[in-house]
Amino acid sequence: MPKSDLLLSPSQTAACCEPGSQVLLTAGQGDPVACCAPLSQRALSLDQAEQVAPLLKALADPVRLRLMSLVASHPGGEACVCDLAGAFDLSQPTISHHLKVLHESGLLDREKRGVWVYYRARGQALASLGALIGYPAALPVSGDAARWFGLGIAAP
Repeated sequence: MPKSDLLLSPSQTAACCEPGSQVLLTAGQGDPVACCAPLSQRALSLDQAEQVAPLLKALADPVRLRLMSLVASHPGGEACVCDLAGAFDLSQPTISHHLKVLHESGLLDREKRGVWVYYRARGQALASLGALIGYPAALPVSGDAARWFGLGIAAP
């Protein structure tokens, strides 16, 4: 299925969501489309799950998750492979491949400057995923979930 087919049409979105309960998600390089959110408010339809899964799959790899973090937190909000290679025990082509996956999923923008390609995190895509996964503050979270999802992750 082409990435552009992963997006819900506005009419499909309007039929499943109540006003004010939508976030924008972008799969691939298409325009953002609203999706019901958060997960704790209403179950996702099969179409919605298929729309969100490629974004989560792209972040499910530890190298890509770390690259996403490094790019988003890099001074100036952008980085090239030359800025990122030292943080990994991986070849430059491997890092470039992971950045390409993140770009193709819609999580990173890229701009070629001479021989270098600079990457910038798509803040709206990250914010939308956060809103989709977000848990209402009124619901208690305890145990390991509170430690992991409350960002109380122990430092290595």
